[in-house]
Amino acid sequence: MSPDTTFGALGVPASLIAVLAERGITSPTPIQTATLPDSLAGRDVLGRGRTGSGKTYAFLLPLVARLSVSTSRRMPSRPRALILAPTRELVAQIEESLAPLAKAARLTSRTVFGGVGQSPQVTALRAGVDIVIACPGRLEDLIGQGHVSLDAIEITILDEADHMADLGFLPVVRRLLDRTPRTGQRMLFSATLDAGIDVLAKRYLTKPVTHQADSAQSPVAEMDHHVLHVAADAHFPVLKDLTAAPGRTIVFTRTKHRAKKLARQLNAAGVPAVELHGNLSQNARTRTMDAFHSGAAETLVATDIAARGIHVDDVGLVIHADPPVEHKAYLHRSGRTARAGNSGTVVTMMLDEQRAEVRDLTRKAGIRPTTTRVDATHPLLQSLAPGDRTLPGPYVADTPAPAARPSRGGQPSKRRSAGGPGRRGDNASAGASSRRGEVASQDRRAQGASPGRGDGNAQNWAGDRHTPSGSAPGRRSRPSVGTSNGRPGGGAAGFSAGTRVGSRGGR
Repeated sequence: MSPDTTFGALGVPASLIAVLAERGITSPTPIQTATLPDSLAGRDVLGRGRTGSGKTYAFLLPLVARLSVSTSRRMPSRPRALILAPTRELVAQIEESLAPLAKAARLTSRTVFGGVGQSPQVTALRAGVDIVIACPGRLEDLIGQGHVSLDAIEITILDEADHMADLGFLPVVRRLLDRTPRTGQRMLFSATLDAGIDVLAKRYLTKPVTHQADSAQSPVAEMDHHVLHVAADAHFPVLKDLTAAPGRTIVFTRTKHRAKKLARQLNAAGVPAVELHGNLSQNARTRTMDAFHSGAAETLVATDIAARGIHVDDVGLVIHADPPVEHKAYLHRSGRTARAGNSGTVVTMMLDEQRAEVRDLTRKAGIRPTTTRVDATHPLLQSLAPGDRTLPGPYVADTPAPAARPSRGGQPSKRRSAGGPGRRGDNASAGASSRRGEVASQDRRAQGASPGRGDGNAQNWAGDRHTPSGSAPGRRSRPSVGTSNGRPGGGAAGFSAGTRVGSRGGR
């Protein structure tokens, strides 16, 4: 189809087009343009698109459109559609996108994930909902307890199937798919279509139409990739300089210990920073993302668990303080910037002993970065992160975000998207939905541990059972999406603490 194809031309109902327009979405992305005609027609679809390509609406629009004209009716404990996702944060993000579409079509939905009490989920399911958005482990728990059946499912969607494979959840996913009617429509969306996903597609999709909207390896063209070759004693001074510039920055580390250490060092140096890793409880994660969204702390130091879980459109700079272990992690980390049509910069910090590792990493990722040997006084740093460097002090919870700062020369930093919030200054995005919840198995793998069993949404963040020391950057709290309290429920699993809390599925 032509580049100016509209949602209407693809077959999306006018009522849903109006909902999209209210949210500022007027033109379909390539993955939406490719898949919508087939998915709206009821065909099984296998879709591949990079993170941030618009996959969520590619499956939500046909889901809502087809359910709204179905002759079936809502029944207690027997939902009509199922969306499976690997993490509770992704479940919450899908629910946020679905809500206005479902409202327009008079459909109901319910999120189902572990790490929280199951009673509100059970109550909603027994009352009857049209759409269930679930993490595999908790859903299988509820099925085993007799609270829900999948025998009336008309449409099944697997989102981020490759991530579920990476985390070892395909066995429970297969058990769940086996419970859905073979005659129903099935859609599988993934960032990559490797051998594991191909096996899943062949078993559960009937004559699927395959669409690939972009190269499996290529990051978006709006990203500038740089490798900064630094001496060991220059590593933190360079990091401090880059994060002291205006605009939101995400710093990635390999381990939880490194994330905590760098966040502590940045705060001590005067750069307000928060941390996101597998030792944080649900409430601590919520406070961290609230601070990052509001601008109270515009530097987020995170492990790889956040590579797929952070969806903030105006992150202008991603820094790999530790080069990731493999190229897929590099692409997912880097995908936190250059979102929603904005440009972005990706910086990998490289020590002498990491040269061969980084060279191999970038080659496999399909990028050709600019490599420069720098210290904290190098002029390239100002180009990568424009604007005046300021050190307002450490992040303190419940402190209002100060007024936005202009960049050098009095003009907004190019790292900040048009109309986006300035540094600790604009609370416009404070209410934006973040994917609240993530998994820690990638953390464990980075430290040589293997994933435990359990629900992908509840794999640890260990603190759903206890409060890890030093993990909560502040004391503000608000309930997470789809929960009534913060207590752990069936299907939660503790990883970083080496504990397990009765889950039925996963690996």
